Amino acid sequence: MDTLNLGILAHVDAGKTSLTERLLYAAGVIDHVGRVDDGDTQTDTLALERRRGITIKSAVVSFEVDGTVVNLIDTPGHPDFIAEVERVLDILDGVVLVVSAVEGVQAQTRVLMRTLRRLGLPVLIYVNKIDRSGARAEALLGEIAAKLSLDVVSMGSVRDLGTKDATFVPYAGTAAEVVESLADHDDVLLTAYIAERPMTAERVRGELAEQTRTGQVHPVFFGSAITGAGVDELTAGIVA
Repeated sequence: MDTLNLGILAHVDAGKTSLTERLLYAAGVIDHVGRVDDGDTQTDTLALERRRGITIKSAVVSFEVDGTVVNLIDTPGHPDFIAEVERVLDILDGVVLVVSAVEGVQAQTRVLMRTLRRLGLPVLIYVNKIDRSGARAEALLGEIAAKLSLDVVSMGSVRDLGTKDATFVPYAGTAAEVVESLADHDDVLLTAYIAERPMTAERVRGELAEQTRTGQVHPVFFGSAITGAGVDELTAGIVA
């Protein structure tokens, strides 16, 4: 059975711990989604963490999906505890970087991404809080690409953005939006795309996985850790 050590990183209050809870719930590990404000999450176990509603120390929880054991490491988001984040980076196979759809790219987001690029870790991006007033989607993609100097590829679109009914709609396996981004880094794929030759979803998935693994592209999923929107798609993306 494959094992994946996955870090959840973000600026404070972007929703790391809430996303961890939702991933555990979706995997069937817990039957109740804890809330940071209620002090009943799986990873915030210190009395001070529960009282202040922030993560102070890194914590590990595990779940299994499609034959892969994912060791999920929830890390602090507050800059005062950056040493605790750096302590776990060397054991990670990949990272989910959480960005708020409302606040966007923040100071700690930039610091973390610079470190992740230096270490060569594959990074998926989860844009959280699409159900909040003031949430952005397409405009935020441009901000992420510009402020973090990344080549990002959106894995779908958002419906009812900024409302409690906001949902994430994944693109089809051979969506032009995905193929175009991948073709920028692969001459064979670019030639096939320009010639309008058909390509299989398997071919596109394989190329997406390879370019993500090598840090050429960074898939972006949208959702809400509170409502669960986009979490199933993110889970599938983590394993793929």
